[in-house]
Amino acid sequence: MFTLTRRTALAAPFFLKNLLSAPPSDRVRLASFGGGGMAWATLNAISTHPNVDLICVADVDTTRTGRVQSTYPKATLHQDWRKMLDAHAKELDAVCVGTPDHMHAPQAMAAMRRGLHAYCQKPLTSHVHEARQLTKYAAAKGLVTQMGIQIHSNAEYQIAVALVHQGTIGKVKEVHAWSNKKWGDEAPRPTQTDPVPDTLDWEGWIGVARPEPFIKNYCHPGNWRKRLEFGTGTFGDMGCHIYDPVFGALGLTAPLTVRAEGPAPNQHSYATNAIVKYVFPATPYSADKTVAVTWYDGDEKPPQAVQALIEGTKLPSQGSIIIGTKGVLLVPHVEMPSLYPKAAFADFKMPDLRTKDHYHEFVEAIQGKTKTSTAFNYSGPLSETVLLGSLATRFPKTTLEWDSARLKFRNEKAANQYLKRRYRPGWKVKGLG
Repeated sequence: MFTLTRRTALAAPFFLKNLLSAPPSDRVRLASFGGGGMAWATLNAISTHPNVDLICVADVDTTRTGRVQSTYPKATLHQDWRKMLDAHAKELDAVCVGTPDHMHAPQAMAAMRRGLHAYCQKPLTSHVHEARQLTKYAAAKGLVTQMGIQIHSNAEYQIAVALVHQGTIGKVKEVHAWSNKKWGDEAPRPTQTDPVPDTLDWEGWIGVARPEPFIKNYCHPGNWRKRLEFGTGTFGDMGCHIYDPVFGALGLTAPLTVRAEGPAPNQHSYATNAIVKYVFPATPYSADKTVAVTWYDGDEKPPQAVQALIEGTKLPSQGSIIIGTKGVLLVPHVEMPSLYPKAAFADFKMPDLRTKDHYHEFVEAIQGKTKTSTAFNYSGPLSETVLLGSLATRFPKTTLEWDSARLKFRNEKAANQYLKRRYRPGWKVKGLG
């Protein structure tokens, strides 16, 4: 039995905060938004922790919950995530969000407003304002959060960050990062519509977004990343992964400017072959007063002069090149980093760091045993930066001047309309939309 003493009374505010935020036992009771694809991978990875019980799962498509049913037969299945929260919130400790980008923010915020800890897939949200709001709310309420950039916990990315921090390549002059994925579509939206399958709640799938007709395979289940209303393009998909070690290694904050050089989206879909140029303020790890970080996707790649710095090494399909005053660091996604010139680093010994379990770290942080490495106070600003790049593609060859404190562009008012989504009636969540 707990007895209140003078010592514990003096510590009461701290003690009570931790008591109220901790699970009622050593079990962490989990709900999942989404049951297939990356949602399945997330809920299953978290649930492999011996102290986790999967209580319930919501998926708008009943054909995507088969593995949940067979692997976790005690979990209750729902098609409407709002009804799931209403029914189970009092018996939950945490949620994981693995739905399309446009539903990350409303689901995570709705759960956090019920006092639930949140693991959310990347990008954290589909709009910059949403990322800022989730970050602020989680901090204000002391909730445990983690974004699903699981490679952050891999030895490969930890070592890349450590190499920059210990000055192995000197001060950083510039960075080039890329992905060969092509989450874009230059074709117009098809004019035909298809019957909505009986197994799919299409209204629930659209959620907070503008109503769209159902076109088989155009959005659901696999192509929503290409669509302006639902996804965030190649950059939104892979930028949070590939920029992560760059962001952490340089200690980057909000960019000063962002400029897209590639093609603009059409009415409904992102383009491919983006080039996005950022200028960030100086950090303790940068060489100059500002540092340039450039993104390339699809068929676009860093210039040959930059590729020459890795001395004939085949350019990985995804990764980054960090150029320092004393050397160059190649960070493939996901392989061990390498240093150049090779001759200068022939006898160099890499830091001895080990891969951690990103998913179990979330559970153990809820239990008070550790802290998460990609809490929203880190992954929120990272997501904001990436989302600014996706937004900038709407304004090709325009240098957008970013005012992070005021959450707006200084010089291009037309761009400000894309920072925040208007949630449609019936789907609003307090603090968003």
